[in-house]
Amino acid sequence: MVKSSMNRMLSGNGLFYPIIGFASFIAFLYLSFGDLWVNYSKEINLSFVERNGTQFIVDGKAFYINGWNSYWLMDHAADYTTRPRIGTMLQAGAKMGLTVCRTWAFNDGGYNSLQISPGKFDEKVFRALDHVIAEARRNGIRLILSLVNNLQAYGGKTQYVKWAWEEGVALSSSNDSFFYDPSIRRYFKSYVKTVLTRRNIYTGIEYRDDPTIFAWELINEPRCMTDPSGDTLQDWIEEMSTFVKSIDRKHLLTVGLEGFYGPKSPKRTTSNPESWAADLGSDFVRNSVLSTVDFASVHVYPDHWFKHKNFEQMLKFAAKWMLSHIEDGDRELKKPVLFTEFGLSNDDDFEPAQRDRFLKMVLEVIYKSAKRNRSGAGSFFWQFLVEKMERFNDEYGIVPWESPSTYRLITEQSCKLAKVHGLLPTQIEHLKNFCAPGN
Repeated sequence: MVKSSMNRMLSGNGLFYPIIGFASFIAFLYLSFGDLWVNYSKEINLSFVERNGTQFIVDGKAFYINGWNSYWLMDHAADYTTRPRIGTMLQAGAKMGLTVCRTWAFNDGGYNSLQISPGKFDEKVFRALDHVIAEARRNGIRLILSLVNNLQAYGGKTQYVKWAWEEGVALSSSNDSFFYDPSIRRYFKSYVKTVLTRRNIYTGIEYRDDPTIFAWELINEPRCMTDPSGDTLQDWIEEMSTFVKSIDRKHLLTVGLEGFYGPKSPKRTTSNPESWAADLGSDFVRNSVLSTVDFASVHVYPDHWFKHKNFEQMLKFAAKWMLSHIEDGDRELKKPVLFTEFGLSNDDDFEPAQRDRFLKMVLEVIYKSAKRNRSGAGSFFWQFLVEKMERFNDEYGIVPWESPSTYRLITEQSCKLAKVHGLLPTQIEHLKNFCAPGN
C-alpha cells in the first residue's frame, strides 16, 4: 500500500525521472571528482630536504635514501580503474622503509598526455599528478619529479621537435634540436613554469611550495650525440637550471644524468663502460658542477652496457663505477650523488640469485658511504610494479613483495641506514618492530 502510493506520488507529480537524473549526476560527480572528498588532512608533516656540502639534510640530520622508481604513477592515476595502484605502491614503499620515489611529471602528446600541445594541458591528467603528490604526502613518501624524457617514451624531446616542425618554426628535424632551438626552449620553459606553479587541487599547495617534492629532475638520461663535445647540452643545462631556480628556490635540482664521462674528462678511458660512452654529448662532472645543480645523478645498468662480459665482470665494473662517482662527489663536485636508477635485466640467462647479488652490492656501497658520511647519498631501484602490471615491465621490473629474498634486502637496507643516521618520523611506524636490536 505504501509502495503503490509512493509510485503514484513519484510518477503522478513527474518526480521519478528528475530523481534518477539527480542520482546519475551525483554518480558522475563522484567518478570525476571523488578524490575531493578524500581526507588528505591526515598526511604526515614533511620538511623540505636541504643540502649541506655532500649530504642531504632533513630537520638538521643527514639523510641517506633507500628509494625506488615507479615512473607510471601519474599515468595510472589518470584512470579510475587503475588509480588504486598508486596508493598500493606508495603504502608498500612506506612499509619497506623507503623514503623517496622517482616518477614522471611529464607525458607529452599521445594517450593520457599531460601536455596535449605546447602550453595546452589536460586538466584530468593534472589532477592525476595532484593525486600522486597528495597520496605520497599522506604516506610520508617524497618524490623526485622528472620534467621531460630524452627518449621517445611518453613524448620526450621527439614530441617537442615534432610540435615545432608542425608549427613551421623548427630549425631542424633532428631530435637534438630540442636543446638548441629557441622555439623549443620556449615550449619547455612554458611547461616548466606551469608545472612548478601548479596549485594542487587536493592540498591547496603550489608544487613549488610543497616539501613532498624532494627535487626536480630536468630530463631523464640526456644525450646530445650530434655534439659530442658536450657544449650544446651544457648550454641547455645552464639555461634551464637557472630558469627553474628563478621560479623555485626551495627545492633541490638535478640534471638526470646517466653518469658517463665526456671526451675531455680524464676518466673517459678508465671509468666509462666502453669508448662509445664519451661520445654522447654529456659529461658527468662538467654537467653537475654548476651552482644551479644541487646534486648529481647516476644510473647503473652493467648488463645493458656490456654484451661480452660475464656476470662477475659486470658486478666488478658496477662497484668500480659507483665508487668512481662517489669520489667525484667528495673531491670534485662537493655535492651528494644519487644513483637514481639501477637494475639487472631478467632477459637471457637471468638467475634471481644474481639479481639479488647485484642489488646487495649496490645497497652495500650506499651503506658504507652513509657510515663514512660520504657523498654517495642513496640508490633507487628500477623499477617497482604492483600486481597485474606485466605489460609495463621492461625486464627490470620487480613486484618486491613477491620475492622474499629481494624484499628482505630492501627492508634490511632501510634498517641499516636508519641505524646510522636515525629513523625519520615517517619511518617509525613501519620500521620500529623489524629494525629492533636482534632482528
